[in-house]
Amino acid sequence: MASDLKFIVTGGAGFIGSTLVQTLLDRGRVAVIDNLLTGHEANLEEVRGQIEFHNVDIRDAAALEPVIRGADTVFHLAAIPSVPRSIDDPVPSHQVNIDGTFNVFRAAALGKVRRVVYAASSSAYGDTEVLPKTETMTPLPKSPYAVQKLLGEYYGSVFHSCFGLEAVSLRFFNVYGPRQDPASPYSGVLSLFMKHLIARTCPTIFGDGEQSRDFTFVEDVAELCWKASQASGVAGKMYNAGNGNQYTLNQIWKLLQQMEGVNLPANMAPPRAGDVRHSKADTSAAVRDLGHAPRVTIEQGLKRTLEWYRGA
Repeated sequence: MASDLKFIVTGGAGFIGSTLVQTLLDRGRVAVIDNLLTGHEANLEEVRGQIEFHNVDIRDAAALEPVIRGADTVFHLAAIPSVPRSIDDPVPSHQVNIDGTFNVFRAAALGKVRRVVYAASSSAYGDTEVLPKTETMTPLPKSPYAVQKLLGEYYGSVFHSCFGLEAVSLRFFNVYGPRQDPASPYSGVLSLFMKHLIARTCPTIFGDGEQSRDFTFVEDVAELCWKASQASGVAGKMYNAGNGNQYTLNQIWKLLQQMEGVNLPANMAPPRAGDVRHSKADTSAAVRDLGHAPRVTIEQGLKRTLEWYRGA
């Protein structure tokens, strides 16, 4: 039975946001804020009659404040979520990811919101050689995007200490799953792999393919967002929102080919600026404090994602 609490999801028409919206529906009233810059209304088609939708740009503080006012929790996922895009075109990235994030925290503080759960990024760690990445490591961002998302964490901490707003930051690690947009040149690597697999074409891998990632299924991330909104004693803190696993791009592409029974050798291209070589989360703090318990294995997640892309 849903409560009468109101939850706001910024970026709720996006790939992760729309999954979170479905997670929240039986727990309260849900309102989505999205200007559809990178999100799609089609992602909310199944739940459109059960939510409020506000076509609002988080850069517009005046439009944001009345929507957020009085909510129990704001899940702040709205962003331009791309390292290459932040390098190619850094100004919009800065405006959305820094100015927009400040506006969300400010509106939440003014609107007496209980808690903000902020989607931070594992890109803040940069290329530290130590694995797994732990929350106590010194950040070493390598791109404008990484800097922008890191600053959002700092704003969360400061809005807690200065204004009493409960804020929890979750550093997402390479989230994948249904509804990730493969049409964008800045899409995540797994959505591009799915596109090529279905078309029976060879993908391009930037670098040697031995770079590794902690791929995390989107439903596990959405569930952790909910847990972060409910946990006690965590305001002002940051947690890794990964799986604690590590797979190279070559391993993932080989696994996908085996699943489909095809042989499609990848094309190799020079490494991209700003890309991190290896990433793996230490999730012990999130397990201890938030009850993080990822359920979906990489094989299950890839299969479910591929089924969705084939249907879409």
